[in-house]
Amino acid sequence: MTLPFVPALLLQLKLWELLPTQPIPIVVMALLVLLSVLSWAVIFSKYSTLRQANTANRQFLRAFRKANGLEQVALASEQFSASPLVAVFSFGYEEVSRQRKTRGRLTNPVALERSLQLGISEEVAKLERNMSWLATAATVSPFIGLFGTVWGIIDAFQALGLAGATSMRAVAPGISHALVATAMGLAAAIPAAVFYNHFGHLLKELSARMEDFSLEFLNLAERDLEG
Repeated sequence: MTLPFVPALLLQLKLWELLPTQPIPIVVMALLVLLSVLSWAVIFSKYSTLRQANTANRQFLRAFRKANGLEQVALASEQFSASPLVAVFSFGYEEVSRQRKTRGRLTNPVALERSLQLGISEEVAKLERNMSWLATAATVSPFIGLFGTVWGIIDAFQALGLAGATSMRAVAPGISHALVATAMGLAAAIPAAVFYNHFGHLLKELSARMEDFSLEFLNLAERDLEG
């Protein structure tokens, strides 16, 4: 079948006839559409954010490892504002500068480690923002769809009882309308669940990268102050 026949095929299927006309099924469909739209908005936004973060991290790490001191890194960091590592570096650099001004050298490594951990926690919280939408959509959408299906089946059997008919032809249209809600619920939940797990894996990698960077920062700070 060639592409020109696709619109004709869709017209033959008449998918719009499966859409509900009762108030409660309409509300169920609207909720599922809303959850799906929100999920895809979060997916595209989070994909772009994490991709930019990974690219900026690699570029910043190259500049950091080539630098001769913290001041040189601080100047170069302005070019990589999308990197979470830059924010962690800023927390550590502020603490190093504070200790330098008061005592002339790094006298409290524990305070520096705590500052770096605060930076990591703040960046992880930023990266995890809106992830709860995906978890909610993945968890709730199938149940909303199931509710719509159950409601539609109940309505179909009530209509069957009032009509007094017992044939499958009489009940099939109502059941097919009801099953659309389940299909829409799964269509909203599956992408949300897949990308929630995928982004969770990427966030764990970014968190581990920041933990490793904090050790590199401590090493550079000690060398810089000793030199």
